Amino acid sequence: MNLSAQQSPDGVLTMKITVGEADYAAEVDKNLREMRRKANVPGFRPGMVPMGLINKMYRKGAVAEQAYRKANEAAFKHLEENKINIVGDVMPSDEQGELDFGGEVTDFEFVFDAGVAPTVELTLGDDDKLTYYRIEPTDEMRSEVRANITRRFGHLEDTDKVTGDEAMEVTLDGATTDGSELHADDAFIGLVSMTDEERKPFIGKKVGDVMKVDVREVYKNPQQLSAILGVKAEELDTVAPEFTATVKRIRRFAEPVLDADFFTAAFPDGKVTDEAGFDKYVEEMIVSDLANNSDYLFAYQLKNHLLAKAGLRLPEAFLKNWLHAVNEGKFSMEEIERDFAAFLRMMSWDLILRHFSDTMGLEVTQEELLGEAKALARMQFAQYGMSGVPDETLESYGKQMLSSREEAQKIYERVREDKILSALKPLIKVSEKGVSKEEFEKLAAEN
Repeated sequence: MNLSAQQSPDGVLTMKITVGEADYAAEVDKNLREMRRKANVPGFRPGMVPMGLINKMYRKGAVAEQAYRKANEAAFKHLEENKINIVGDVMPSDEQGELDFGGEVTDFEFVFDAGVAPTVELTLGDDDKLTYYRIEPTDEMRSEVRANITRRFGHLEDTDKVTGDEAMEVTLDGATTDGSELHADDAFIGLVSMTDEERKPFIGKKVGDVMKVDVREVYKNPQQLSAILGVKAEELDTVAPEFTATVKRIRRFAEPVLDADFFTAAFPDGKVTDEAGFDKYVEEMIVSDLANNSDYLFAYQLKNHLLAKAGLRLPEAFLKNWLHAVNEGKFSMEEIERDFAAFLRMMSWDLILRHFSDTMGLEVTQEELLGEAKALARMQFAQYGMSGVPDETLESYGKQMLSSREEAQKIYERVREDKILSALKPLIKVSEKGVSKEEFEKLAAEN
């Protein structure tokens, strides 16, 4: 076997591998003997087919298969022994000539191409400067978070007048476009989900007042309007929108009393027991949420900085051909071209992460993966208003996430990136700046 390799200026390594009969003969003979043992040829008992007939029927294919396998193995061995990192995969070269495996020629030349990964050369220091934008909490944020928690434990109480976001019980009287009367008792109108403009017609209304309403505006959800009026959803077009609403009851949300019962119900883990502790919990929650946004923007900026500084040049033409081949024509070259810049960025970033993972000895542990999975599970529970979920429950959900190969890979990539970026942050010069939420949103939009 003979192998020669040459790298082009655009980063494509072409490997020409000549495979001789001595390289593949033993495997071919072994395969043919196995085929003879299994062959079912009319006129011959199993295992008794003449070897000459087996050669005639199967030798060409066996030679092609084994010669290619030997060449392919040699290509990967060359890459491994010479510590050549590649992007994409090894694939047949356009220089590959026609091969006749059934003729008298017993030496075959295979030509493979591989995209060589560029070397990452990055050193970080005080010349690498970035700003960490810290979002400053506001009283409005504190009130909103506090209300989101207390609202789950409040109650509705009767009131005599609409002043803002009350809930109204009304009777509705209207008709279809052909004059058929429609009536609904105890219809609910919730003002809390309306805009200030939408609430205006209801402000000041009292029990017993009568007003005109557009039911299509009040109940924007067709399923809700259908249920209230008792009209099939497909027949709502026959309903005249203007109805008469008679106010029967007005109720408003009353904040819970911040006593021992409230804190026990809201914080069953016992970590918050009084109003001072509640204020501290709200503040920590806001700071943590805002820090997540700040961390995300900083990571994005650091990522851009490293990509620009590394200036990696990938074998673009090779990668486009590889993407087209590996996807078996599912995407046209035009479609590949359209998304190619994002693909290059992703591959370049992966090379940078691998570089720092190797040079800094950073590895992702199972404990870190489970910790991230538990954090994701905790966030999901929090979205449904469930706090203080027991650790064993979070661990069970976390392990369930990691049992999915796809989900586990996403978690691994997130943990790996976070771990590497956290290790890099102390190596550069970072200045911190406090900004408002609006200023931060503008900065994020510019990046």
